Amino acid sequence: MAAADHLEPDVIAFLSEGTRTAHLSYLGRDGRPLSTPVWFVVDDGALVFATGAQTAKGKLIARDPRVAVSVDLPEPPYAFAQVQGIADIIDQDPEYLLKICTACGARYMGPERAEEFGRRNAVPGEVIVRIRPTRVLFSGNATA
Repeated sequence: MAAADHLEPDVIAFLSEGTRTAHLSYLGRDGRPLSTPVWFVVDDGALVFATGAQTAKGKLIARDPRVAVSVDLPEPPYAFAQVQGIADIIDQDPEYLLKICTACGARYMGPERAEEFGRRNAVPGEVIVRIRPTRVLFSGNATA
């Protein structure tokens, strides 16, 4: 298993393949770990997704930006990546919000619905969460 403090090209390729859902872990108000699935894209060396600023997830990440994300391949060769990092919230860039929401739409809804998904989700109250990696673990083949 390889470890790094940034996303290597093979990790980016793994994270970007298909429609894999990330499992985001963050801390609750009382310190307990919470986990939720998120749709994401990789942008300029960071995992990026949109969420509502006033959702429980948005508020808790703003309060304590320490997060971890895991993405796996649930069939042979059972690969996985874990990205630990700091979540930066971007709330004043509507063009970037539209770009990321459209990219997520293309990835998960298909290119024919990307623009529609982007416009529907890049609305006031939504923010971008960019996870700056501090530690990355990757196993491209757990059966080897």
